[in-house]
Amino acid sequence: MLSVRPKVAELVFVVYGRPLHPELFQVVQCRQIQHGSYQAKLQITTAGHVICWNYADLVLTEVATSAQHPLPELRRLICHRLRESRQERIQCRGGVVYQVQFHLDQLAPEEFWAFQQQLQLADQEPEGLYYKFGSNGRIAVGAVSYIHTECRQRSFRIQAFHTFPDDYAIVKTESLFLLP
Repeated sequence: MLSVRPKVAELVFVVYGRPLHPELFQVVQCRQIQHGSYQAKLQITTAGHVICWNYADLVLTEVATSAQHPLPELRRLICHRLRESRQERIQCRGGVVYQVQFHLDQLAPEEFWAFQQQLQLADQEPEGLYYKFGSNGRIAVGAVSYIHTECRQRSFRIQAFHTFPDDYAIVKTESLFLLP
């Protein structure tokens, strides 16, 4: 698949208190996780990721995508442009806490390529989700997305990395779901 990533200036980070319709996104890699009393669906998309986390009757959906992408407004809890750094925390019903921090790194070309090369080694980690996009023709190497998970009895941590070779940029997110 060609690297059809949006420009980094167009990126948004959105969290919903509900699931989203699967046809909204072009998914290139997917993984289901069931651990104790919660479950999660991780999806790498052409623009970033979609993570849908379920515990009891609570559903939280995290999306990193293009602002040009049509997204619903119903039950939107967080919506920010992916620029620089930001932290958010939501206290949900039933004592569940959702925390996220994300930032955009724009690097010098040599730093970007070193990070991208290091990220490609993550393809061999069994607990991760990895996808390497094809080249867009302008740059010989395509973008990379990697999602790493840590499952615990009372918490679920996700670290996501998405590279944007045209802009020498890396989006990094870290989300934590804490059970009561």
